[in-house]
Amino acid sequence: MAHFTKATSIHDWFNQRLGIDTVNRVLATEYWIPKNINFLWAMGMILAVTFGLLLVSGIFLLMYYQPNIHTAFDSVNYTIMQQVDFGWLWRHIHAVSASVIFLIIYIHMFTGIYYGSYKNGREMIWISGMLLFVAFSAEAFSGYMLPWGQMSYWAGMVITNLFSLGGLHLNGLVEWIRGDYIPSQAFLDRFFMLHVLLIPLIIIALIGLHFGALRIPHVNNQDGEEIDFDVESKKYLAGDKANSKVIRFMNDFLSKDMAVVAIYLVFLFYLVFWNFGFAMDPINFDPANGLQTPRDIYPEWYFLWSYEMLRPFSTNFGLMTFAFAQGIMFLLPFLDRSKNAVAASRRGWFQVWFWLLLVDMIALSAMGKMPPSGIWYDIGFTAASLFIALWVALPIITIFEKKA
Repeated sequence: MAHFTKATSIHDWFNQRLGIDTVNRVLATEYWIPKNINFLWAMGMILAVTFGLLLVSGIFLLMYYQPNIHTAFDSVNYTIMQQVDFGWLWRHIHAVSASVIFLIIYIHMFTGIYYGSYKNGREMIWISGMLLFVAFSAEAFSGYMLPWGQMSYWAGMVITNLFSLGGLHLNGLVEWIRGDYIPSQAFLDRFFMLHVLLIPLIIIALIGLHFGALRIPHVNNQDGEEIDFDVESKKYLAGDKANSKVIRFMNDFLSKDMAVVAIYLVFLFYLVFWNFGFAMDPINFDPANGLQTPRDIYPEWYFLWSYEMLRPFSTNFGLMTFAFAQGIMFLLPFLDRSKNAVAASRRGWFQVWFWLLLVDMIALSAMGKMPPSGIWYDIGFTAASLFIALWVALPIITIFEKKA
């Protein structure tokens, strides 16, 4: 049985029962970060702050939103935007943050790929990060349904149709997901529950897993140097901070993180107040109408690259390439056969592979909004084929890679 003594303070009372000092030491004051990193390592904190903004703004919107197919559109576009004091502000914060968070996710993801931050015992960091990407994607899609505008309705129709799996004609599965033959009240109820309850809980759990996965192998650094964290932390604690290769997470690294976060928030609120339109599709300002199909149906910008993996091919093969694009990145730590966990600039052919992948995904995103005909079809087909070829080539070019 644990031994308790008379508490000398409120802090001491809680510390004896909850181990506050131990938790603080393990997760903060003695969680060590390499010195040789740059501002790109602050993307994780930016994501956490943005997720916090989404939670807070979502709670305020939830106070007035009505999850009913007859009133949802007006509750968003009339009640929240026109009747509620600063309702427009909370909606702009929510919409802009929901879009910008994917920009930060992609920067965070490609930073990890560039510096090999998924290698040498860091596989679970990458896998948990990819699970977070999937969870945020599901959260974004479910939230896109809630305004019940034209693009909400028809995007929901198109995406859920994917679950028929082409030639398998699993229409019963599609109807089970929707709760009806077409998107209607049951559909809205289900996506409302997913958006405000189930998926946020999953995201919070995955954030805990992601941060926990960082605790043992620690984060990578710009040079890919293998740091003896025990030795370097002892130098730091002994007062030799100048020669130590590590700093505390709190408050040394965190103060630098927050400086980057402050700059990011200036950018974010510039968008919130002056350029929020990019996060709100004009078609979605028309009420949902199942009898009038929009001329162009496309997802938000952050889904366009994977959407374009679907379009240039026949239905069945397109579904296979779409599934390939969704799942292949999970396997990156195992497809990269090199032992080098250094910057791509020091890895020969991998550097070419990295930049080709980045440019290719940008090209796929650009083509995702173009009509799939003429030259746009040819470019989309080429970009989708190149994406597949790059991932097939990755194990080949890395298994012969020389030690950096």
